Amino acid sequence: MLGAQGSLLYDDPVTSTATSTVAELHAPSPPPREDVRAILVPPFPRPPGRLWAATGAVALMATWAGPLLVALVAGVLRFANLGSPKALLFDETYYVKDAWATFQQGYEASWPKSTDNAILSHPEQVVLPTEAGYAVHPPVGKWVIGLGEWMFGLTPFGWRSMTAVLGTLSVLMLCRIGRRLFRSTFLGCLAGALLAVDGLHLVMSRTALLDLVLMFFVLAAFGALLIDRDQARARLAAALPLDRAGRTRPDPLVARTFQLRLRPWRIAAGACLGLACGTKWSGLVVLAAFGVMTVLWDAASRRAAGAGTPYAAMLRHDALPAFLSTVPVAIVVYVVSWTGWILSPDNGKGGYYRNWAATQGGGGRLPDWLTSLWHYHTEVYTFHVGLNQDHSYESGPWSWLVLGRPVSYFYESPPPGSNGCPVTETASCAREVLALGTPLLWWAGCLALLYVLWRWTVRRDWRAGAIACAMGAGLLPWLNYQERTTFFFYAVLFVPYLCLAVAMMVGAMLGSGGWKERRWAVGATGAGVLLLMIVWSFVYFWPLYTGQTLPIDAWHGRMWLDTWV
Repeated sequence: MLGAQGSLLYDDPVTSTATSTVAELHAPSPPPREDVRAILVPPFPRPPGRLWAATGAVALMATWAGPLLVALVAGVLRFANLGSPKALLFDETYYVKDAWATFQQGYEASWPKSTDNAILSHPEQVVLPTEAGYAVHPPVGKWVIGLGEWMFGLTPFGWRSMTAVLGTLSVLMLCRIGRRLFRSTFLGCLAGALLAVDGLHLVMSRTALLDLVLMFFVLAAFGALLIDRDQARARLAAALPLDRAGRTRPDPLVARTFQLRLRPWRIAAGACLGLACGTKWSGLVVLAAFGVMTVLWDAASRRAAGAGTPYAAMLRHDALPAFLSTVPVAIVVYVVSWTGWILSPDNGKGGYYRNWAATQGGGGRLPDWLTSLWHYHTEVYTFHVGLNQDHSYESGPWSWLVLGRPVSYFYESPPPGSNGCPVTETASCAREVLALGTPLLWWAGCLALLYVLWRWTVRRDWRAGAIACAMGAGLLPWLNYQERTTFFFYAVLFVPYLCLAVAMMVGAMLGSGGWKERRWAVGATGAGVLLLMIVWSFVYFWPLYTGQTLPIDAWHGRMWLDTWV
């Protein structure tokens, strides 16, 4: 069907549909369309004729009202009692203090061990140390967390507030991304709603760690590239000739030579990926994967427009601009994120290793600050690749999708009559914050990923390819570091794409209006039961996500796998 020019990362002009509503995700390929514009710029579904004229404004509002409503629910879940537990959860003990120092002086400080107790009891008396601290992650995530501390103080609500904001905004973004990807407001809102009720995303949104910040910027880059794709294809379609009937026709010359010029959304994606790399180096793999994905989309556009050699046309006109719009932009943004460290003194009173060039490595052609920064990065890289210490909550990436080993961020055993433990209990209760994905969502997601891979490899569906690309960029690189100490919460990076996969599968289950009534009823019932079970499992595990006190028997009842204890 595809021939020699086919690709698994983008659509084929013969097999792609003009729209992708809920009913069309499963449908067989339609015959070739005469109007190429319908292939390059699939319209969003809308009621026909007079019905659209009467309801167009309402429908336009609904495209935002639905995502905003889902985001509102997500925000309530993430901000509800955000300051509890009043403790430093897991690695908050590092990032809370690093963020405070970074926002105060531009670089991390070396804190005494007694600081944790002082922060929880008398934060107003905490004194910023003068000695620089060694940090193994770039500063962007700490700037984000520090912004919340600057606004609301050195309190649990303050240091968790910005991750809660980004977690809420990521739900809104996913609604809009899903709508653009599937050309379905319903499926977009469904993907966002699934993200809103995922336990791992919820816990990470309520914790001052870096991985939620990384996820946000990667998702923003993904959305920016989708917008860029639509706009570039619309401009290409507008350049194609029309026939006498006013239909857009393919033109090999235009498809082969048309230059898309400035593409601001691709530049925005580069900036977001720079911020992602400036949060954690995991963003580097995403930068490479998304770069390949977007130029393959360009080749697909030229092929649909009539280019006989779309890859050659892409390499001639699109590959270099795509590189310049993303990689250099990301590098500049990344370096700028180190401004606080760069501007600190190099006399031993600035950031960690800031004086390295002046004392040990100077005399080169590069500026001292750049030499010192490069040395800092080599030291951090050595640390990361050599990190293989045993940890009670470590887990291999092969176990993440099936929730093999979640991470306990907080645990205490309140005795009867205290801290929410009923007086009638005969044993101490359990209070825990467990970084665990909503089980039925993740296990359904494993099936959904198989469906997505089938759509990508067999049906050549570019939407499935985009989801698979983002999932792979978040998961597969970790398989190369089996000896490194890794944790399940790294998986929050690809949770949005897992939700997109489930939404795509649900769309196929709901089926087409052309199906027989019994077939549609079975699919709709199955989809409804699946979604209700996902919501139920989220509600059931809610106490473990938010640190609520449970009787010990109720806590044991939620330990579905022995490895969760």
